[in-house]
Amino acid sequence: MLQFLQRPLSLPFVLTIFLFFTWISLHFHTAFKASSSSLHWTTIHDINANLLRFRSGIPSNILKDECGWLLDPLSLASASGISGGAITCASIHAGEIRPGKLRGNHRHHDCNETLVIWGAMTRYRLENNKVPHKRYGEVTIGSDDIIVAASPSGTAHAIKNIDHIRSTFFLGCQDNVISYNVSSTDFNVWKDL
Repeated sequence: MLQFLQRPLSLPFVLTIFLFFTWISLHFHTAFKASSSSLHWTTIHDINANLLRFRSGIPSNILKDECGWLLDPLSLASASGISGGAITCASIHAGEIRPGKLRGNHRHHDCNETLVIWGAMTRYRLENNKVPHKRYGEVTIGSDDIIVAASPSGTAHAIKNIDHIRSTFFLGCQDNVISYNVSSTDFNVWKDL
């Protein structure tokens, strides 16, 4: 074996083995992180955060065909009993949250908002005074989950990407056009995010 490794032709063989073991290591590392976050999830967490969780794979309530998923966030939220979201979309915004970054962490006083969140391990927090001590509901969203959430007027919400690789994507629909130049939105509600 030692003689084989001293030959110039052994370099591609050694590199192939190295890449194979690297791939296996990354595969198990990613699978462990995804499964460990799901261990702490319960339906009560989703209720406290006023959201519905769907899997992006088969079967799913939002899967329309083998190409992927498609949904109407307002209809789905309303039909599923999520309260306090936008009734119409007067303002729509879509965005990306890169690993380790945060969006939201604010409270709108003059609009309801319905959100769709997907793509990466993400922490979603919604102000909820019915939750003892913390006064908010918080969930971890898996990279295969699609979340439809509602944030009623006067309720703070925040989205933080806790994935190390993937970006979180979101679509927000508000039932009123927001002007960020007026004081109808409180920013930096939570200091611990």
